[in-house]
Amino acid sequence: MAHLQGQERADYVQDMFARIAGRYDTMNRLMTFGQDVKWRQYVIRQANLPAGGRLLDIATGTGDIADEGRRQVPGLLAVGGDFTIEMMQAGKRIPGRQSIRWAAADTLALPFPDHTFDAVTSGFLMRNVIDVAGAFREQWRVTRPGGRVVVLESSPPKDNLLKPFIKLHLNTVIPTLGRLVTGNADAYRYLPDSTQAFQGPQQLAATMRAAGFVDVAYRLFMFGTIGVHVGTKPIN
Repeated sequence: MAHLQGQERADYVQDMFARIAGRYDTMNRLMTFGQDVKWRQYVIRQANLPAGGRLLDIATGTGDIADEGRRQVPGLLAVGGDFTIEMMQAGKRIPGRQSIRWAAADTLALPFPDHTFDAVTSGFLMRNVIDVAGAFREQWRVTRPGGRVVVLESSPPKDNLLKPFIKLHLNTVIPTLGRLVTGNADAYRYLPDSTQAFQGPQQLAATMRAAGFVDVAYRLFMFGTIGVHVGTKPIN
């Protein structure tokens, strides 16, 4: 399904996340051996949010990153936006997340004014959008000058001795877990496929720079298969 393009792909992704919403967090913990919790903590640290600031977490899903922002930053206004209502409904049922400001939002047409947020974060969004450059332009638009955009995303496995084992995990272990845990093996075939077809970390950094971000940098985790990219919206 990773070969789908345009609106057909967008519709498939929305339906897919609606189907797996109830077990999405459980699968994330299993697929990453619990490491995704630490990655989200790192995302918020990189966002450099001020006390009482404003965060937009786009493609928020069940609100993991937005909730982490509230834990780390006193007085933070955390907005969680997603175009899959079922994911946000699952998040609202998690204790402590009722104070997140949930919003129906398409990452290619964010329903917020220019320069609204001190930071915009996302987790495993960019490989699913139909226009990566357009998504970055929208995030740039709603970020205040001097604010940051932080992207947590999977990366294609590197050509090294670990690649066969990583591909085994992506192509066999994850779909099997998906079938057993969620009953939706096709969704967990799409997710590894979309990872392997996506931009590498250097290319994603270049896309961020082309959208207008400066001081773009990234850090890789989990044998190079996960990256956290950071870019700043220039003040002038």
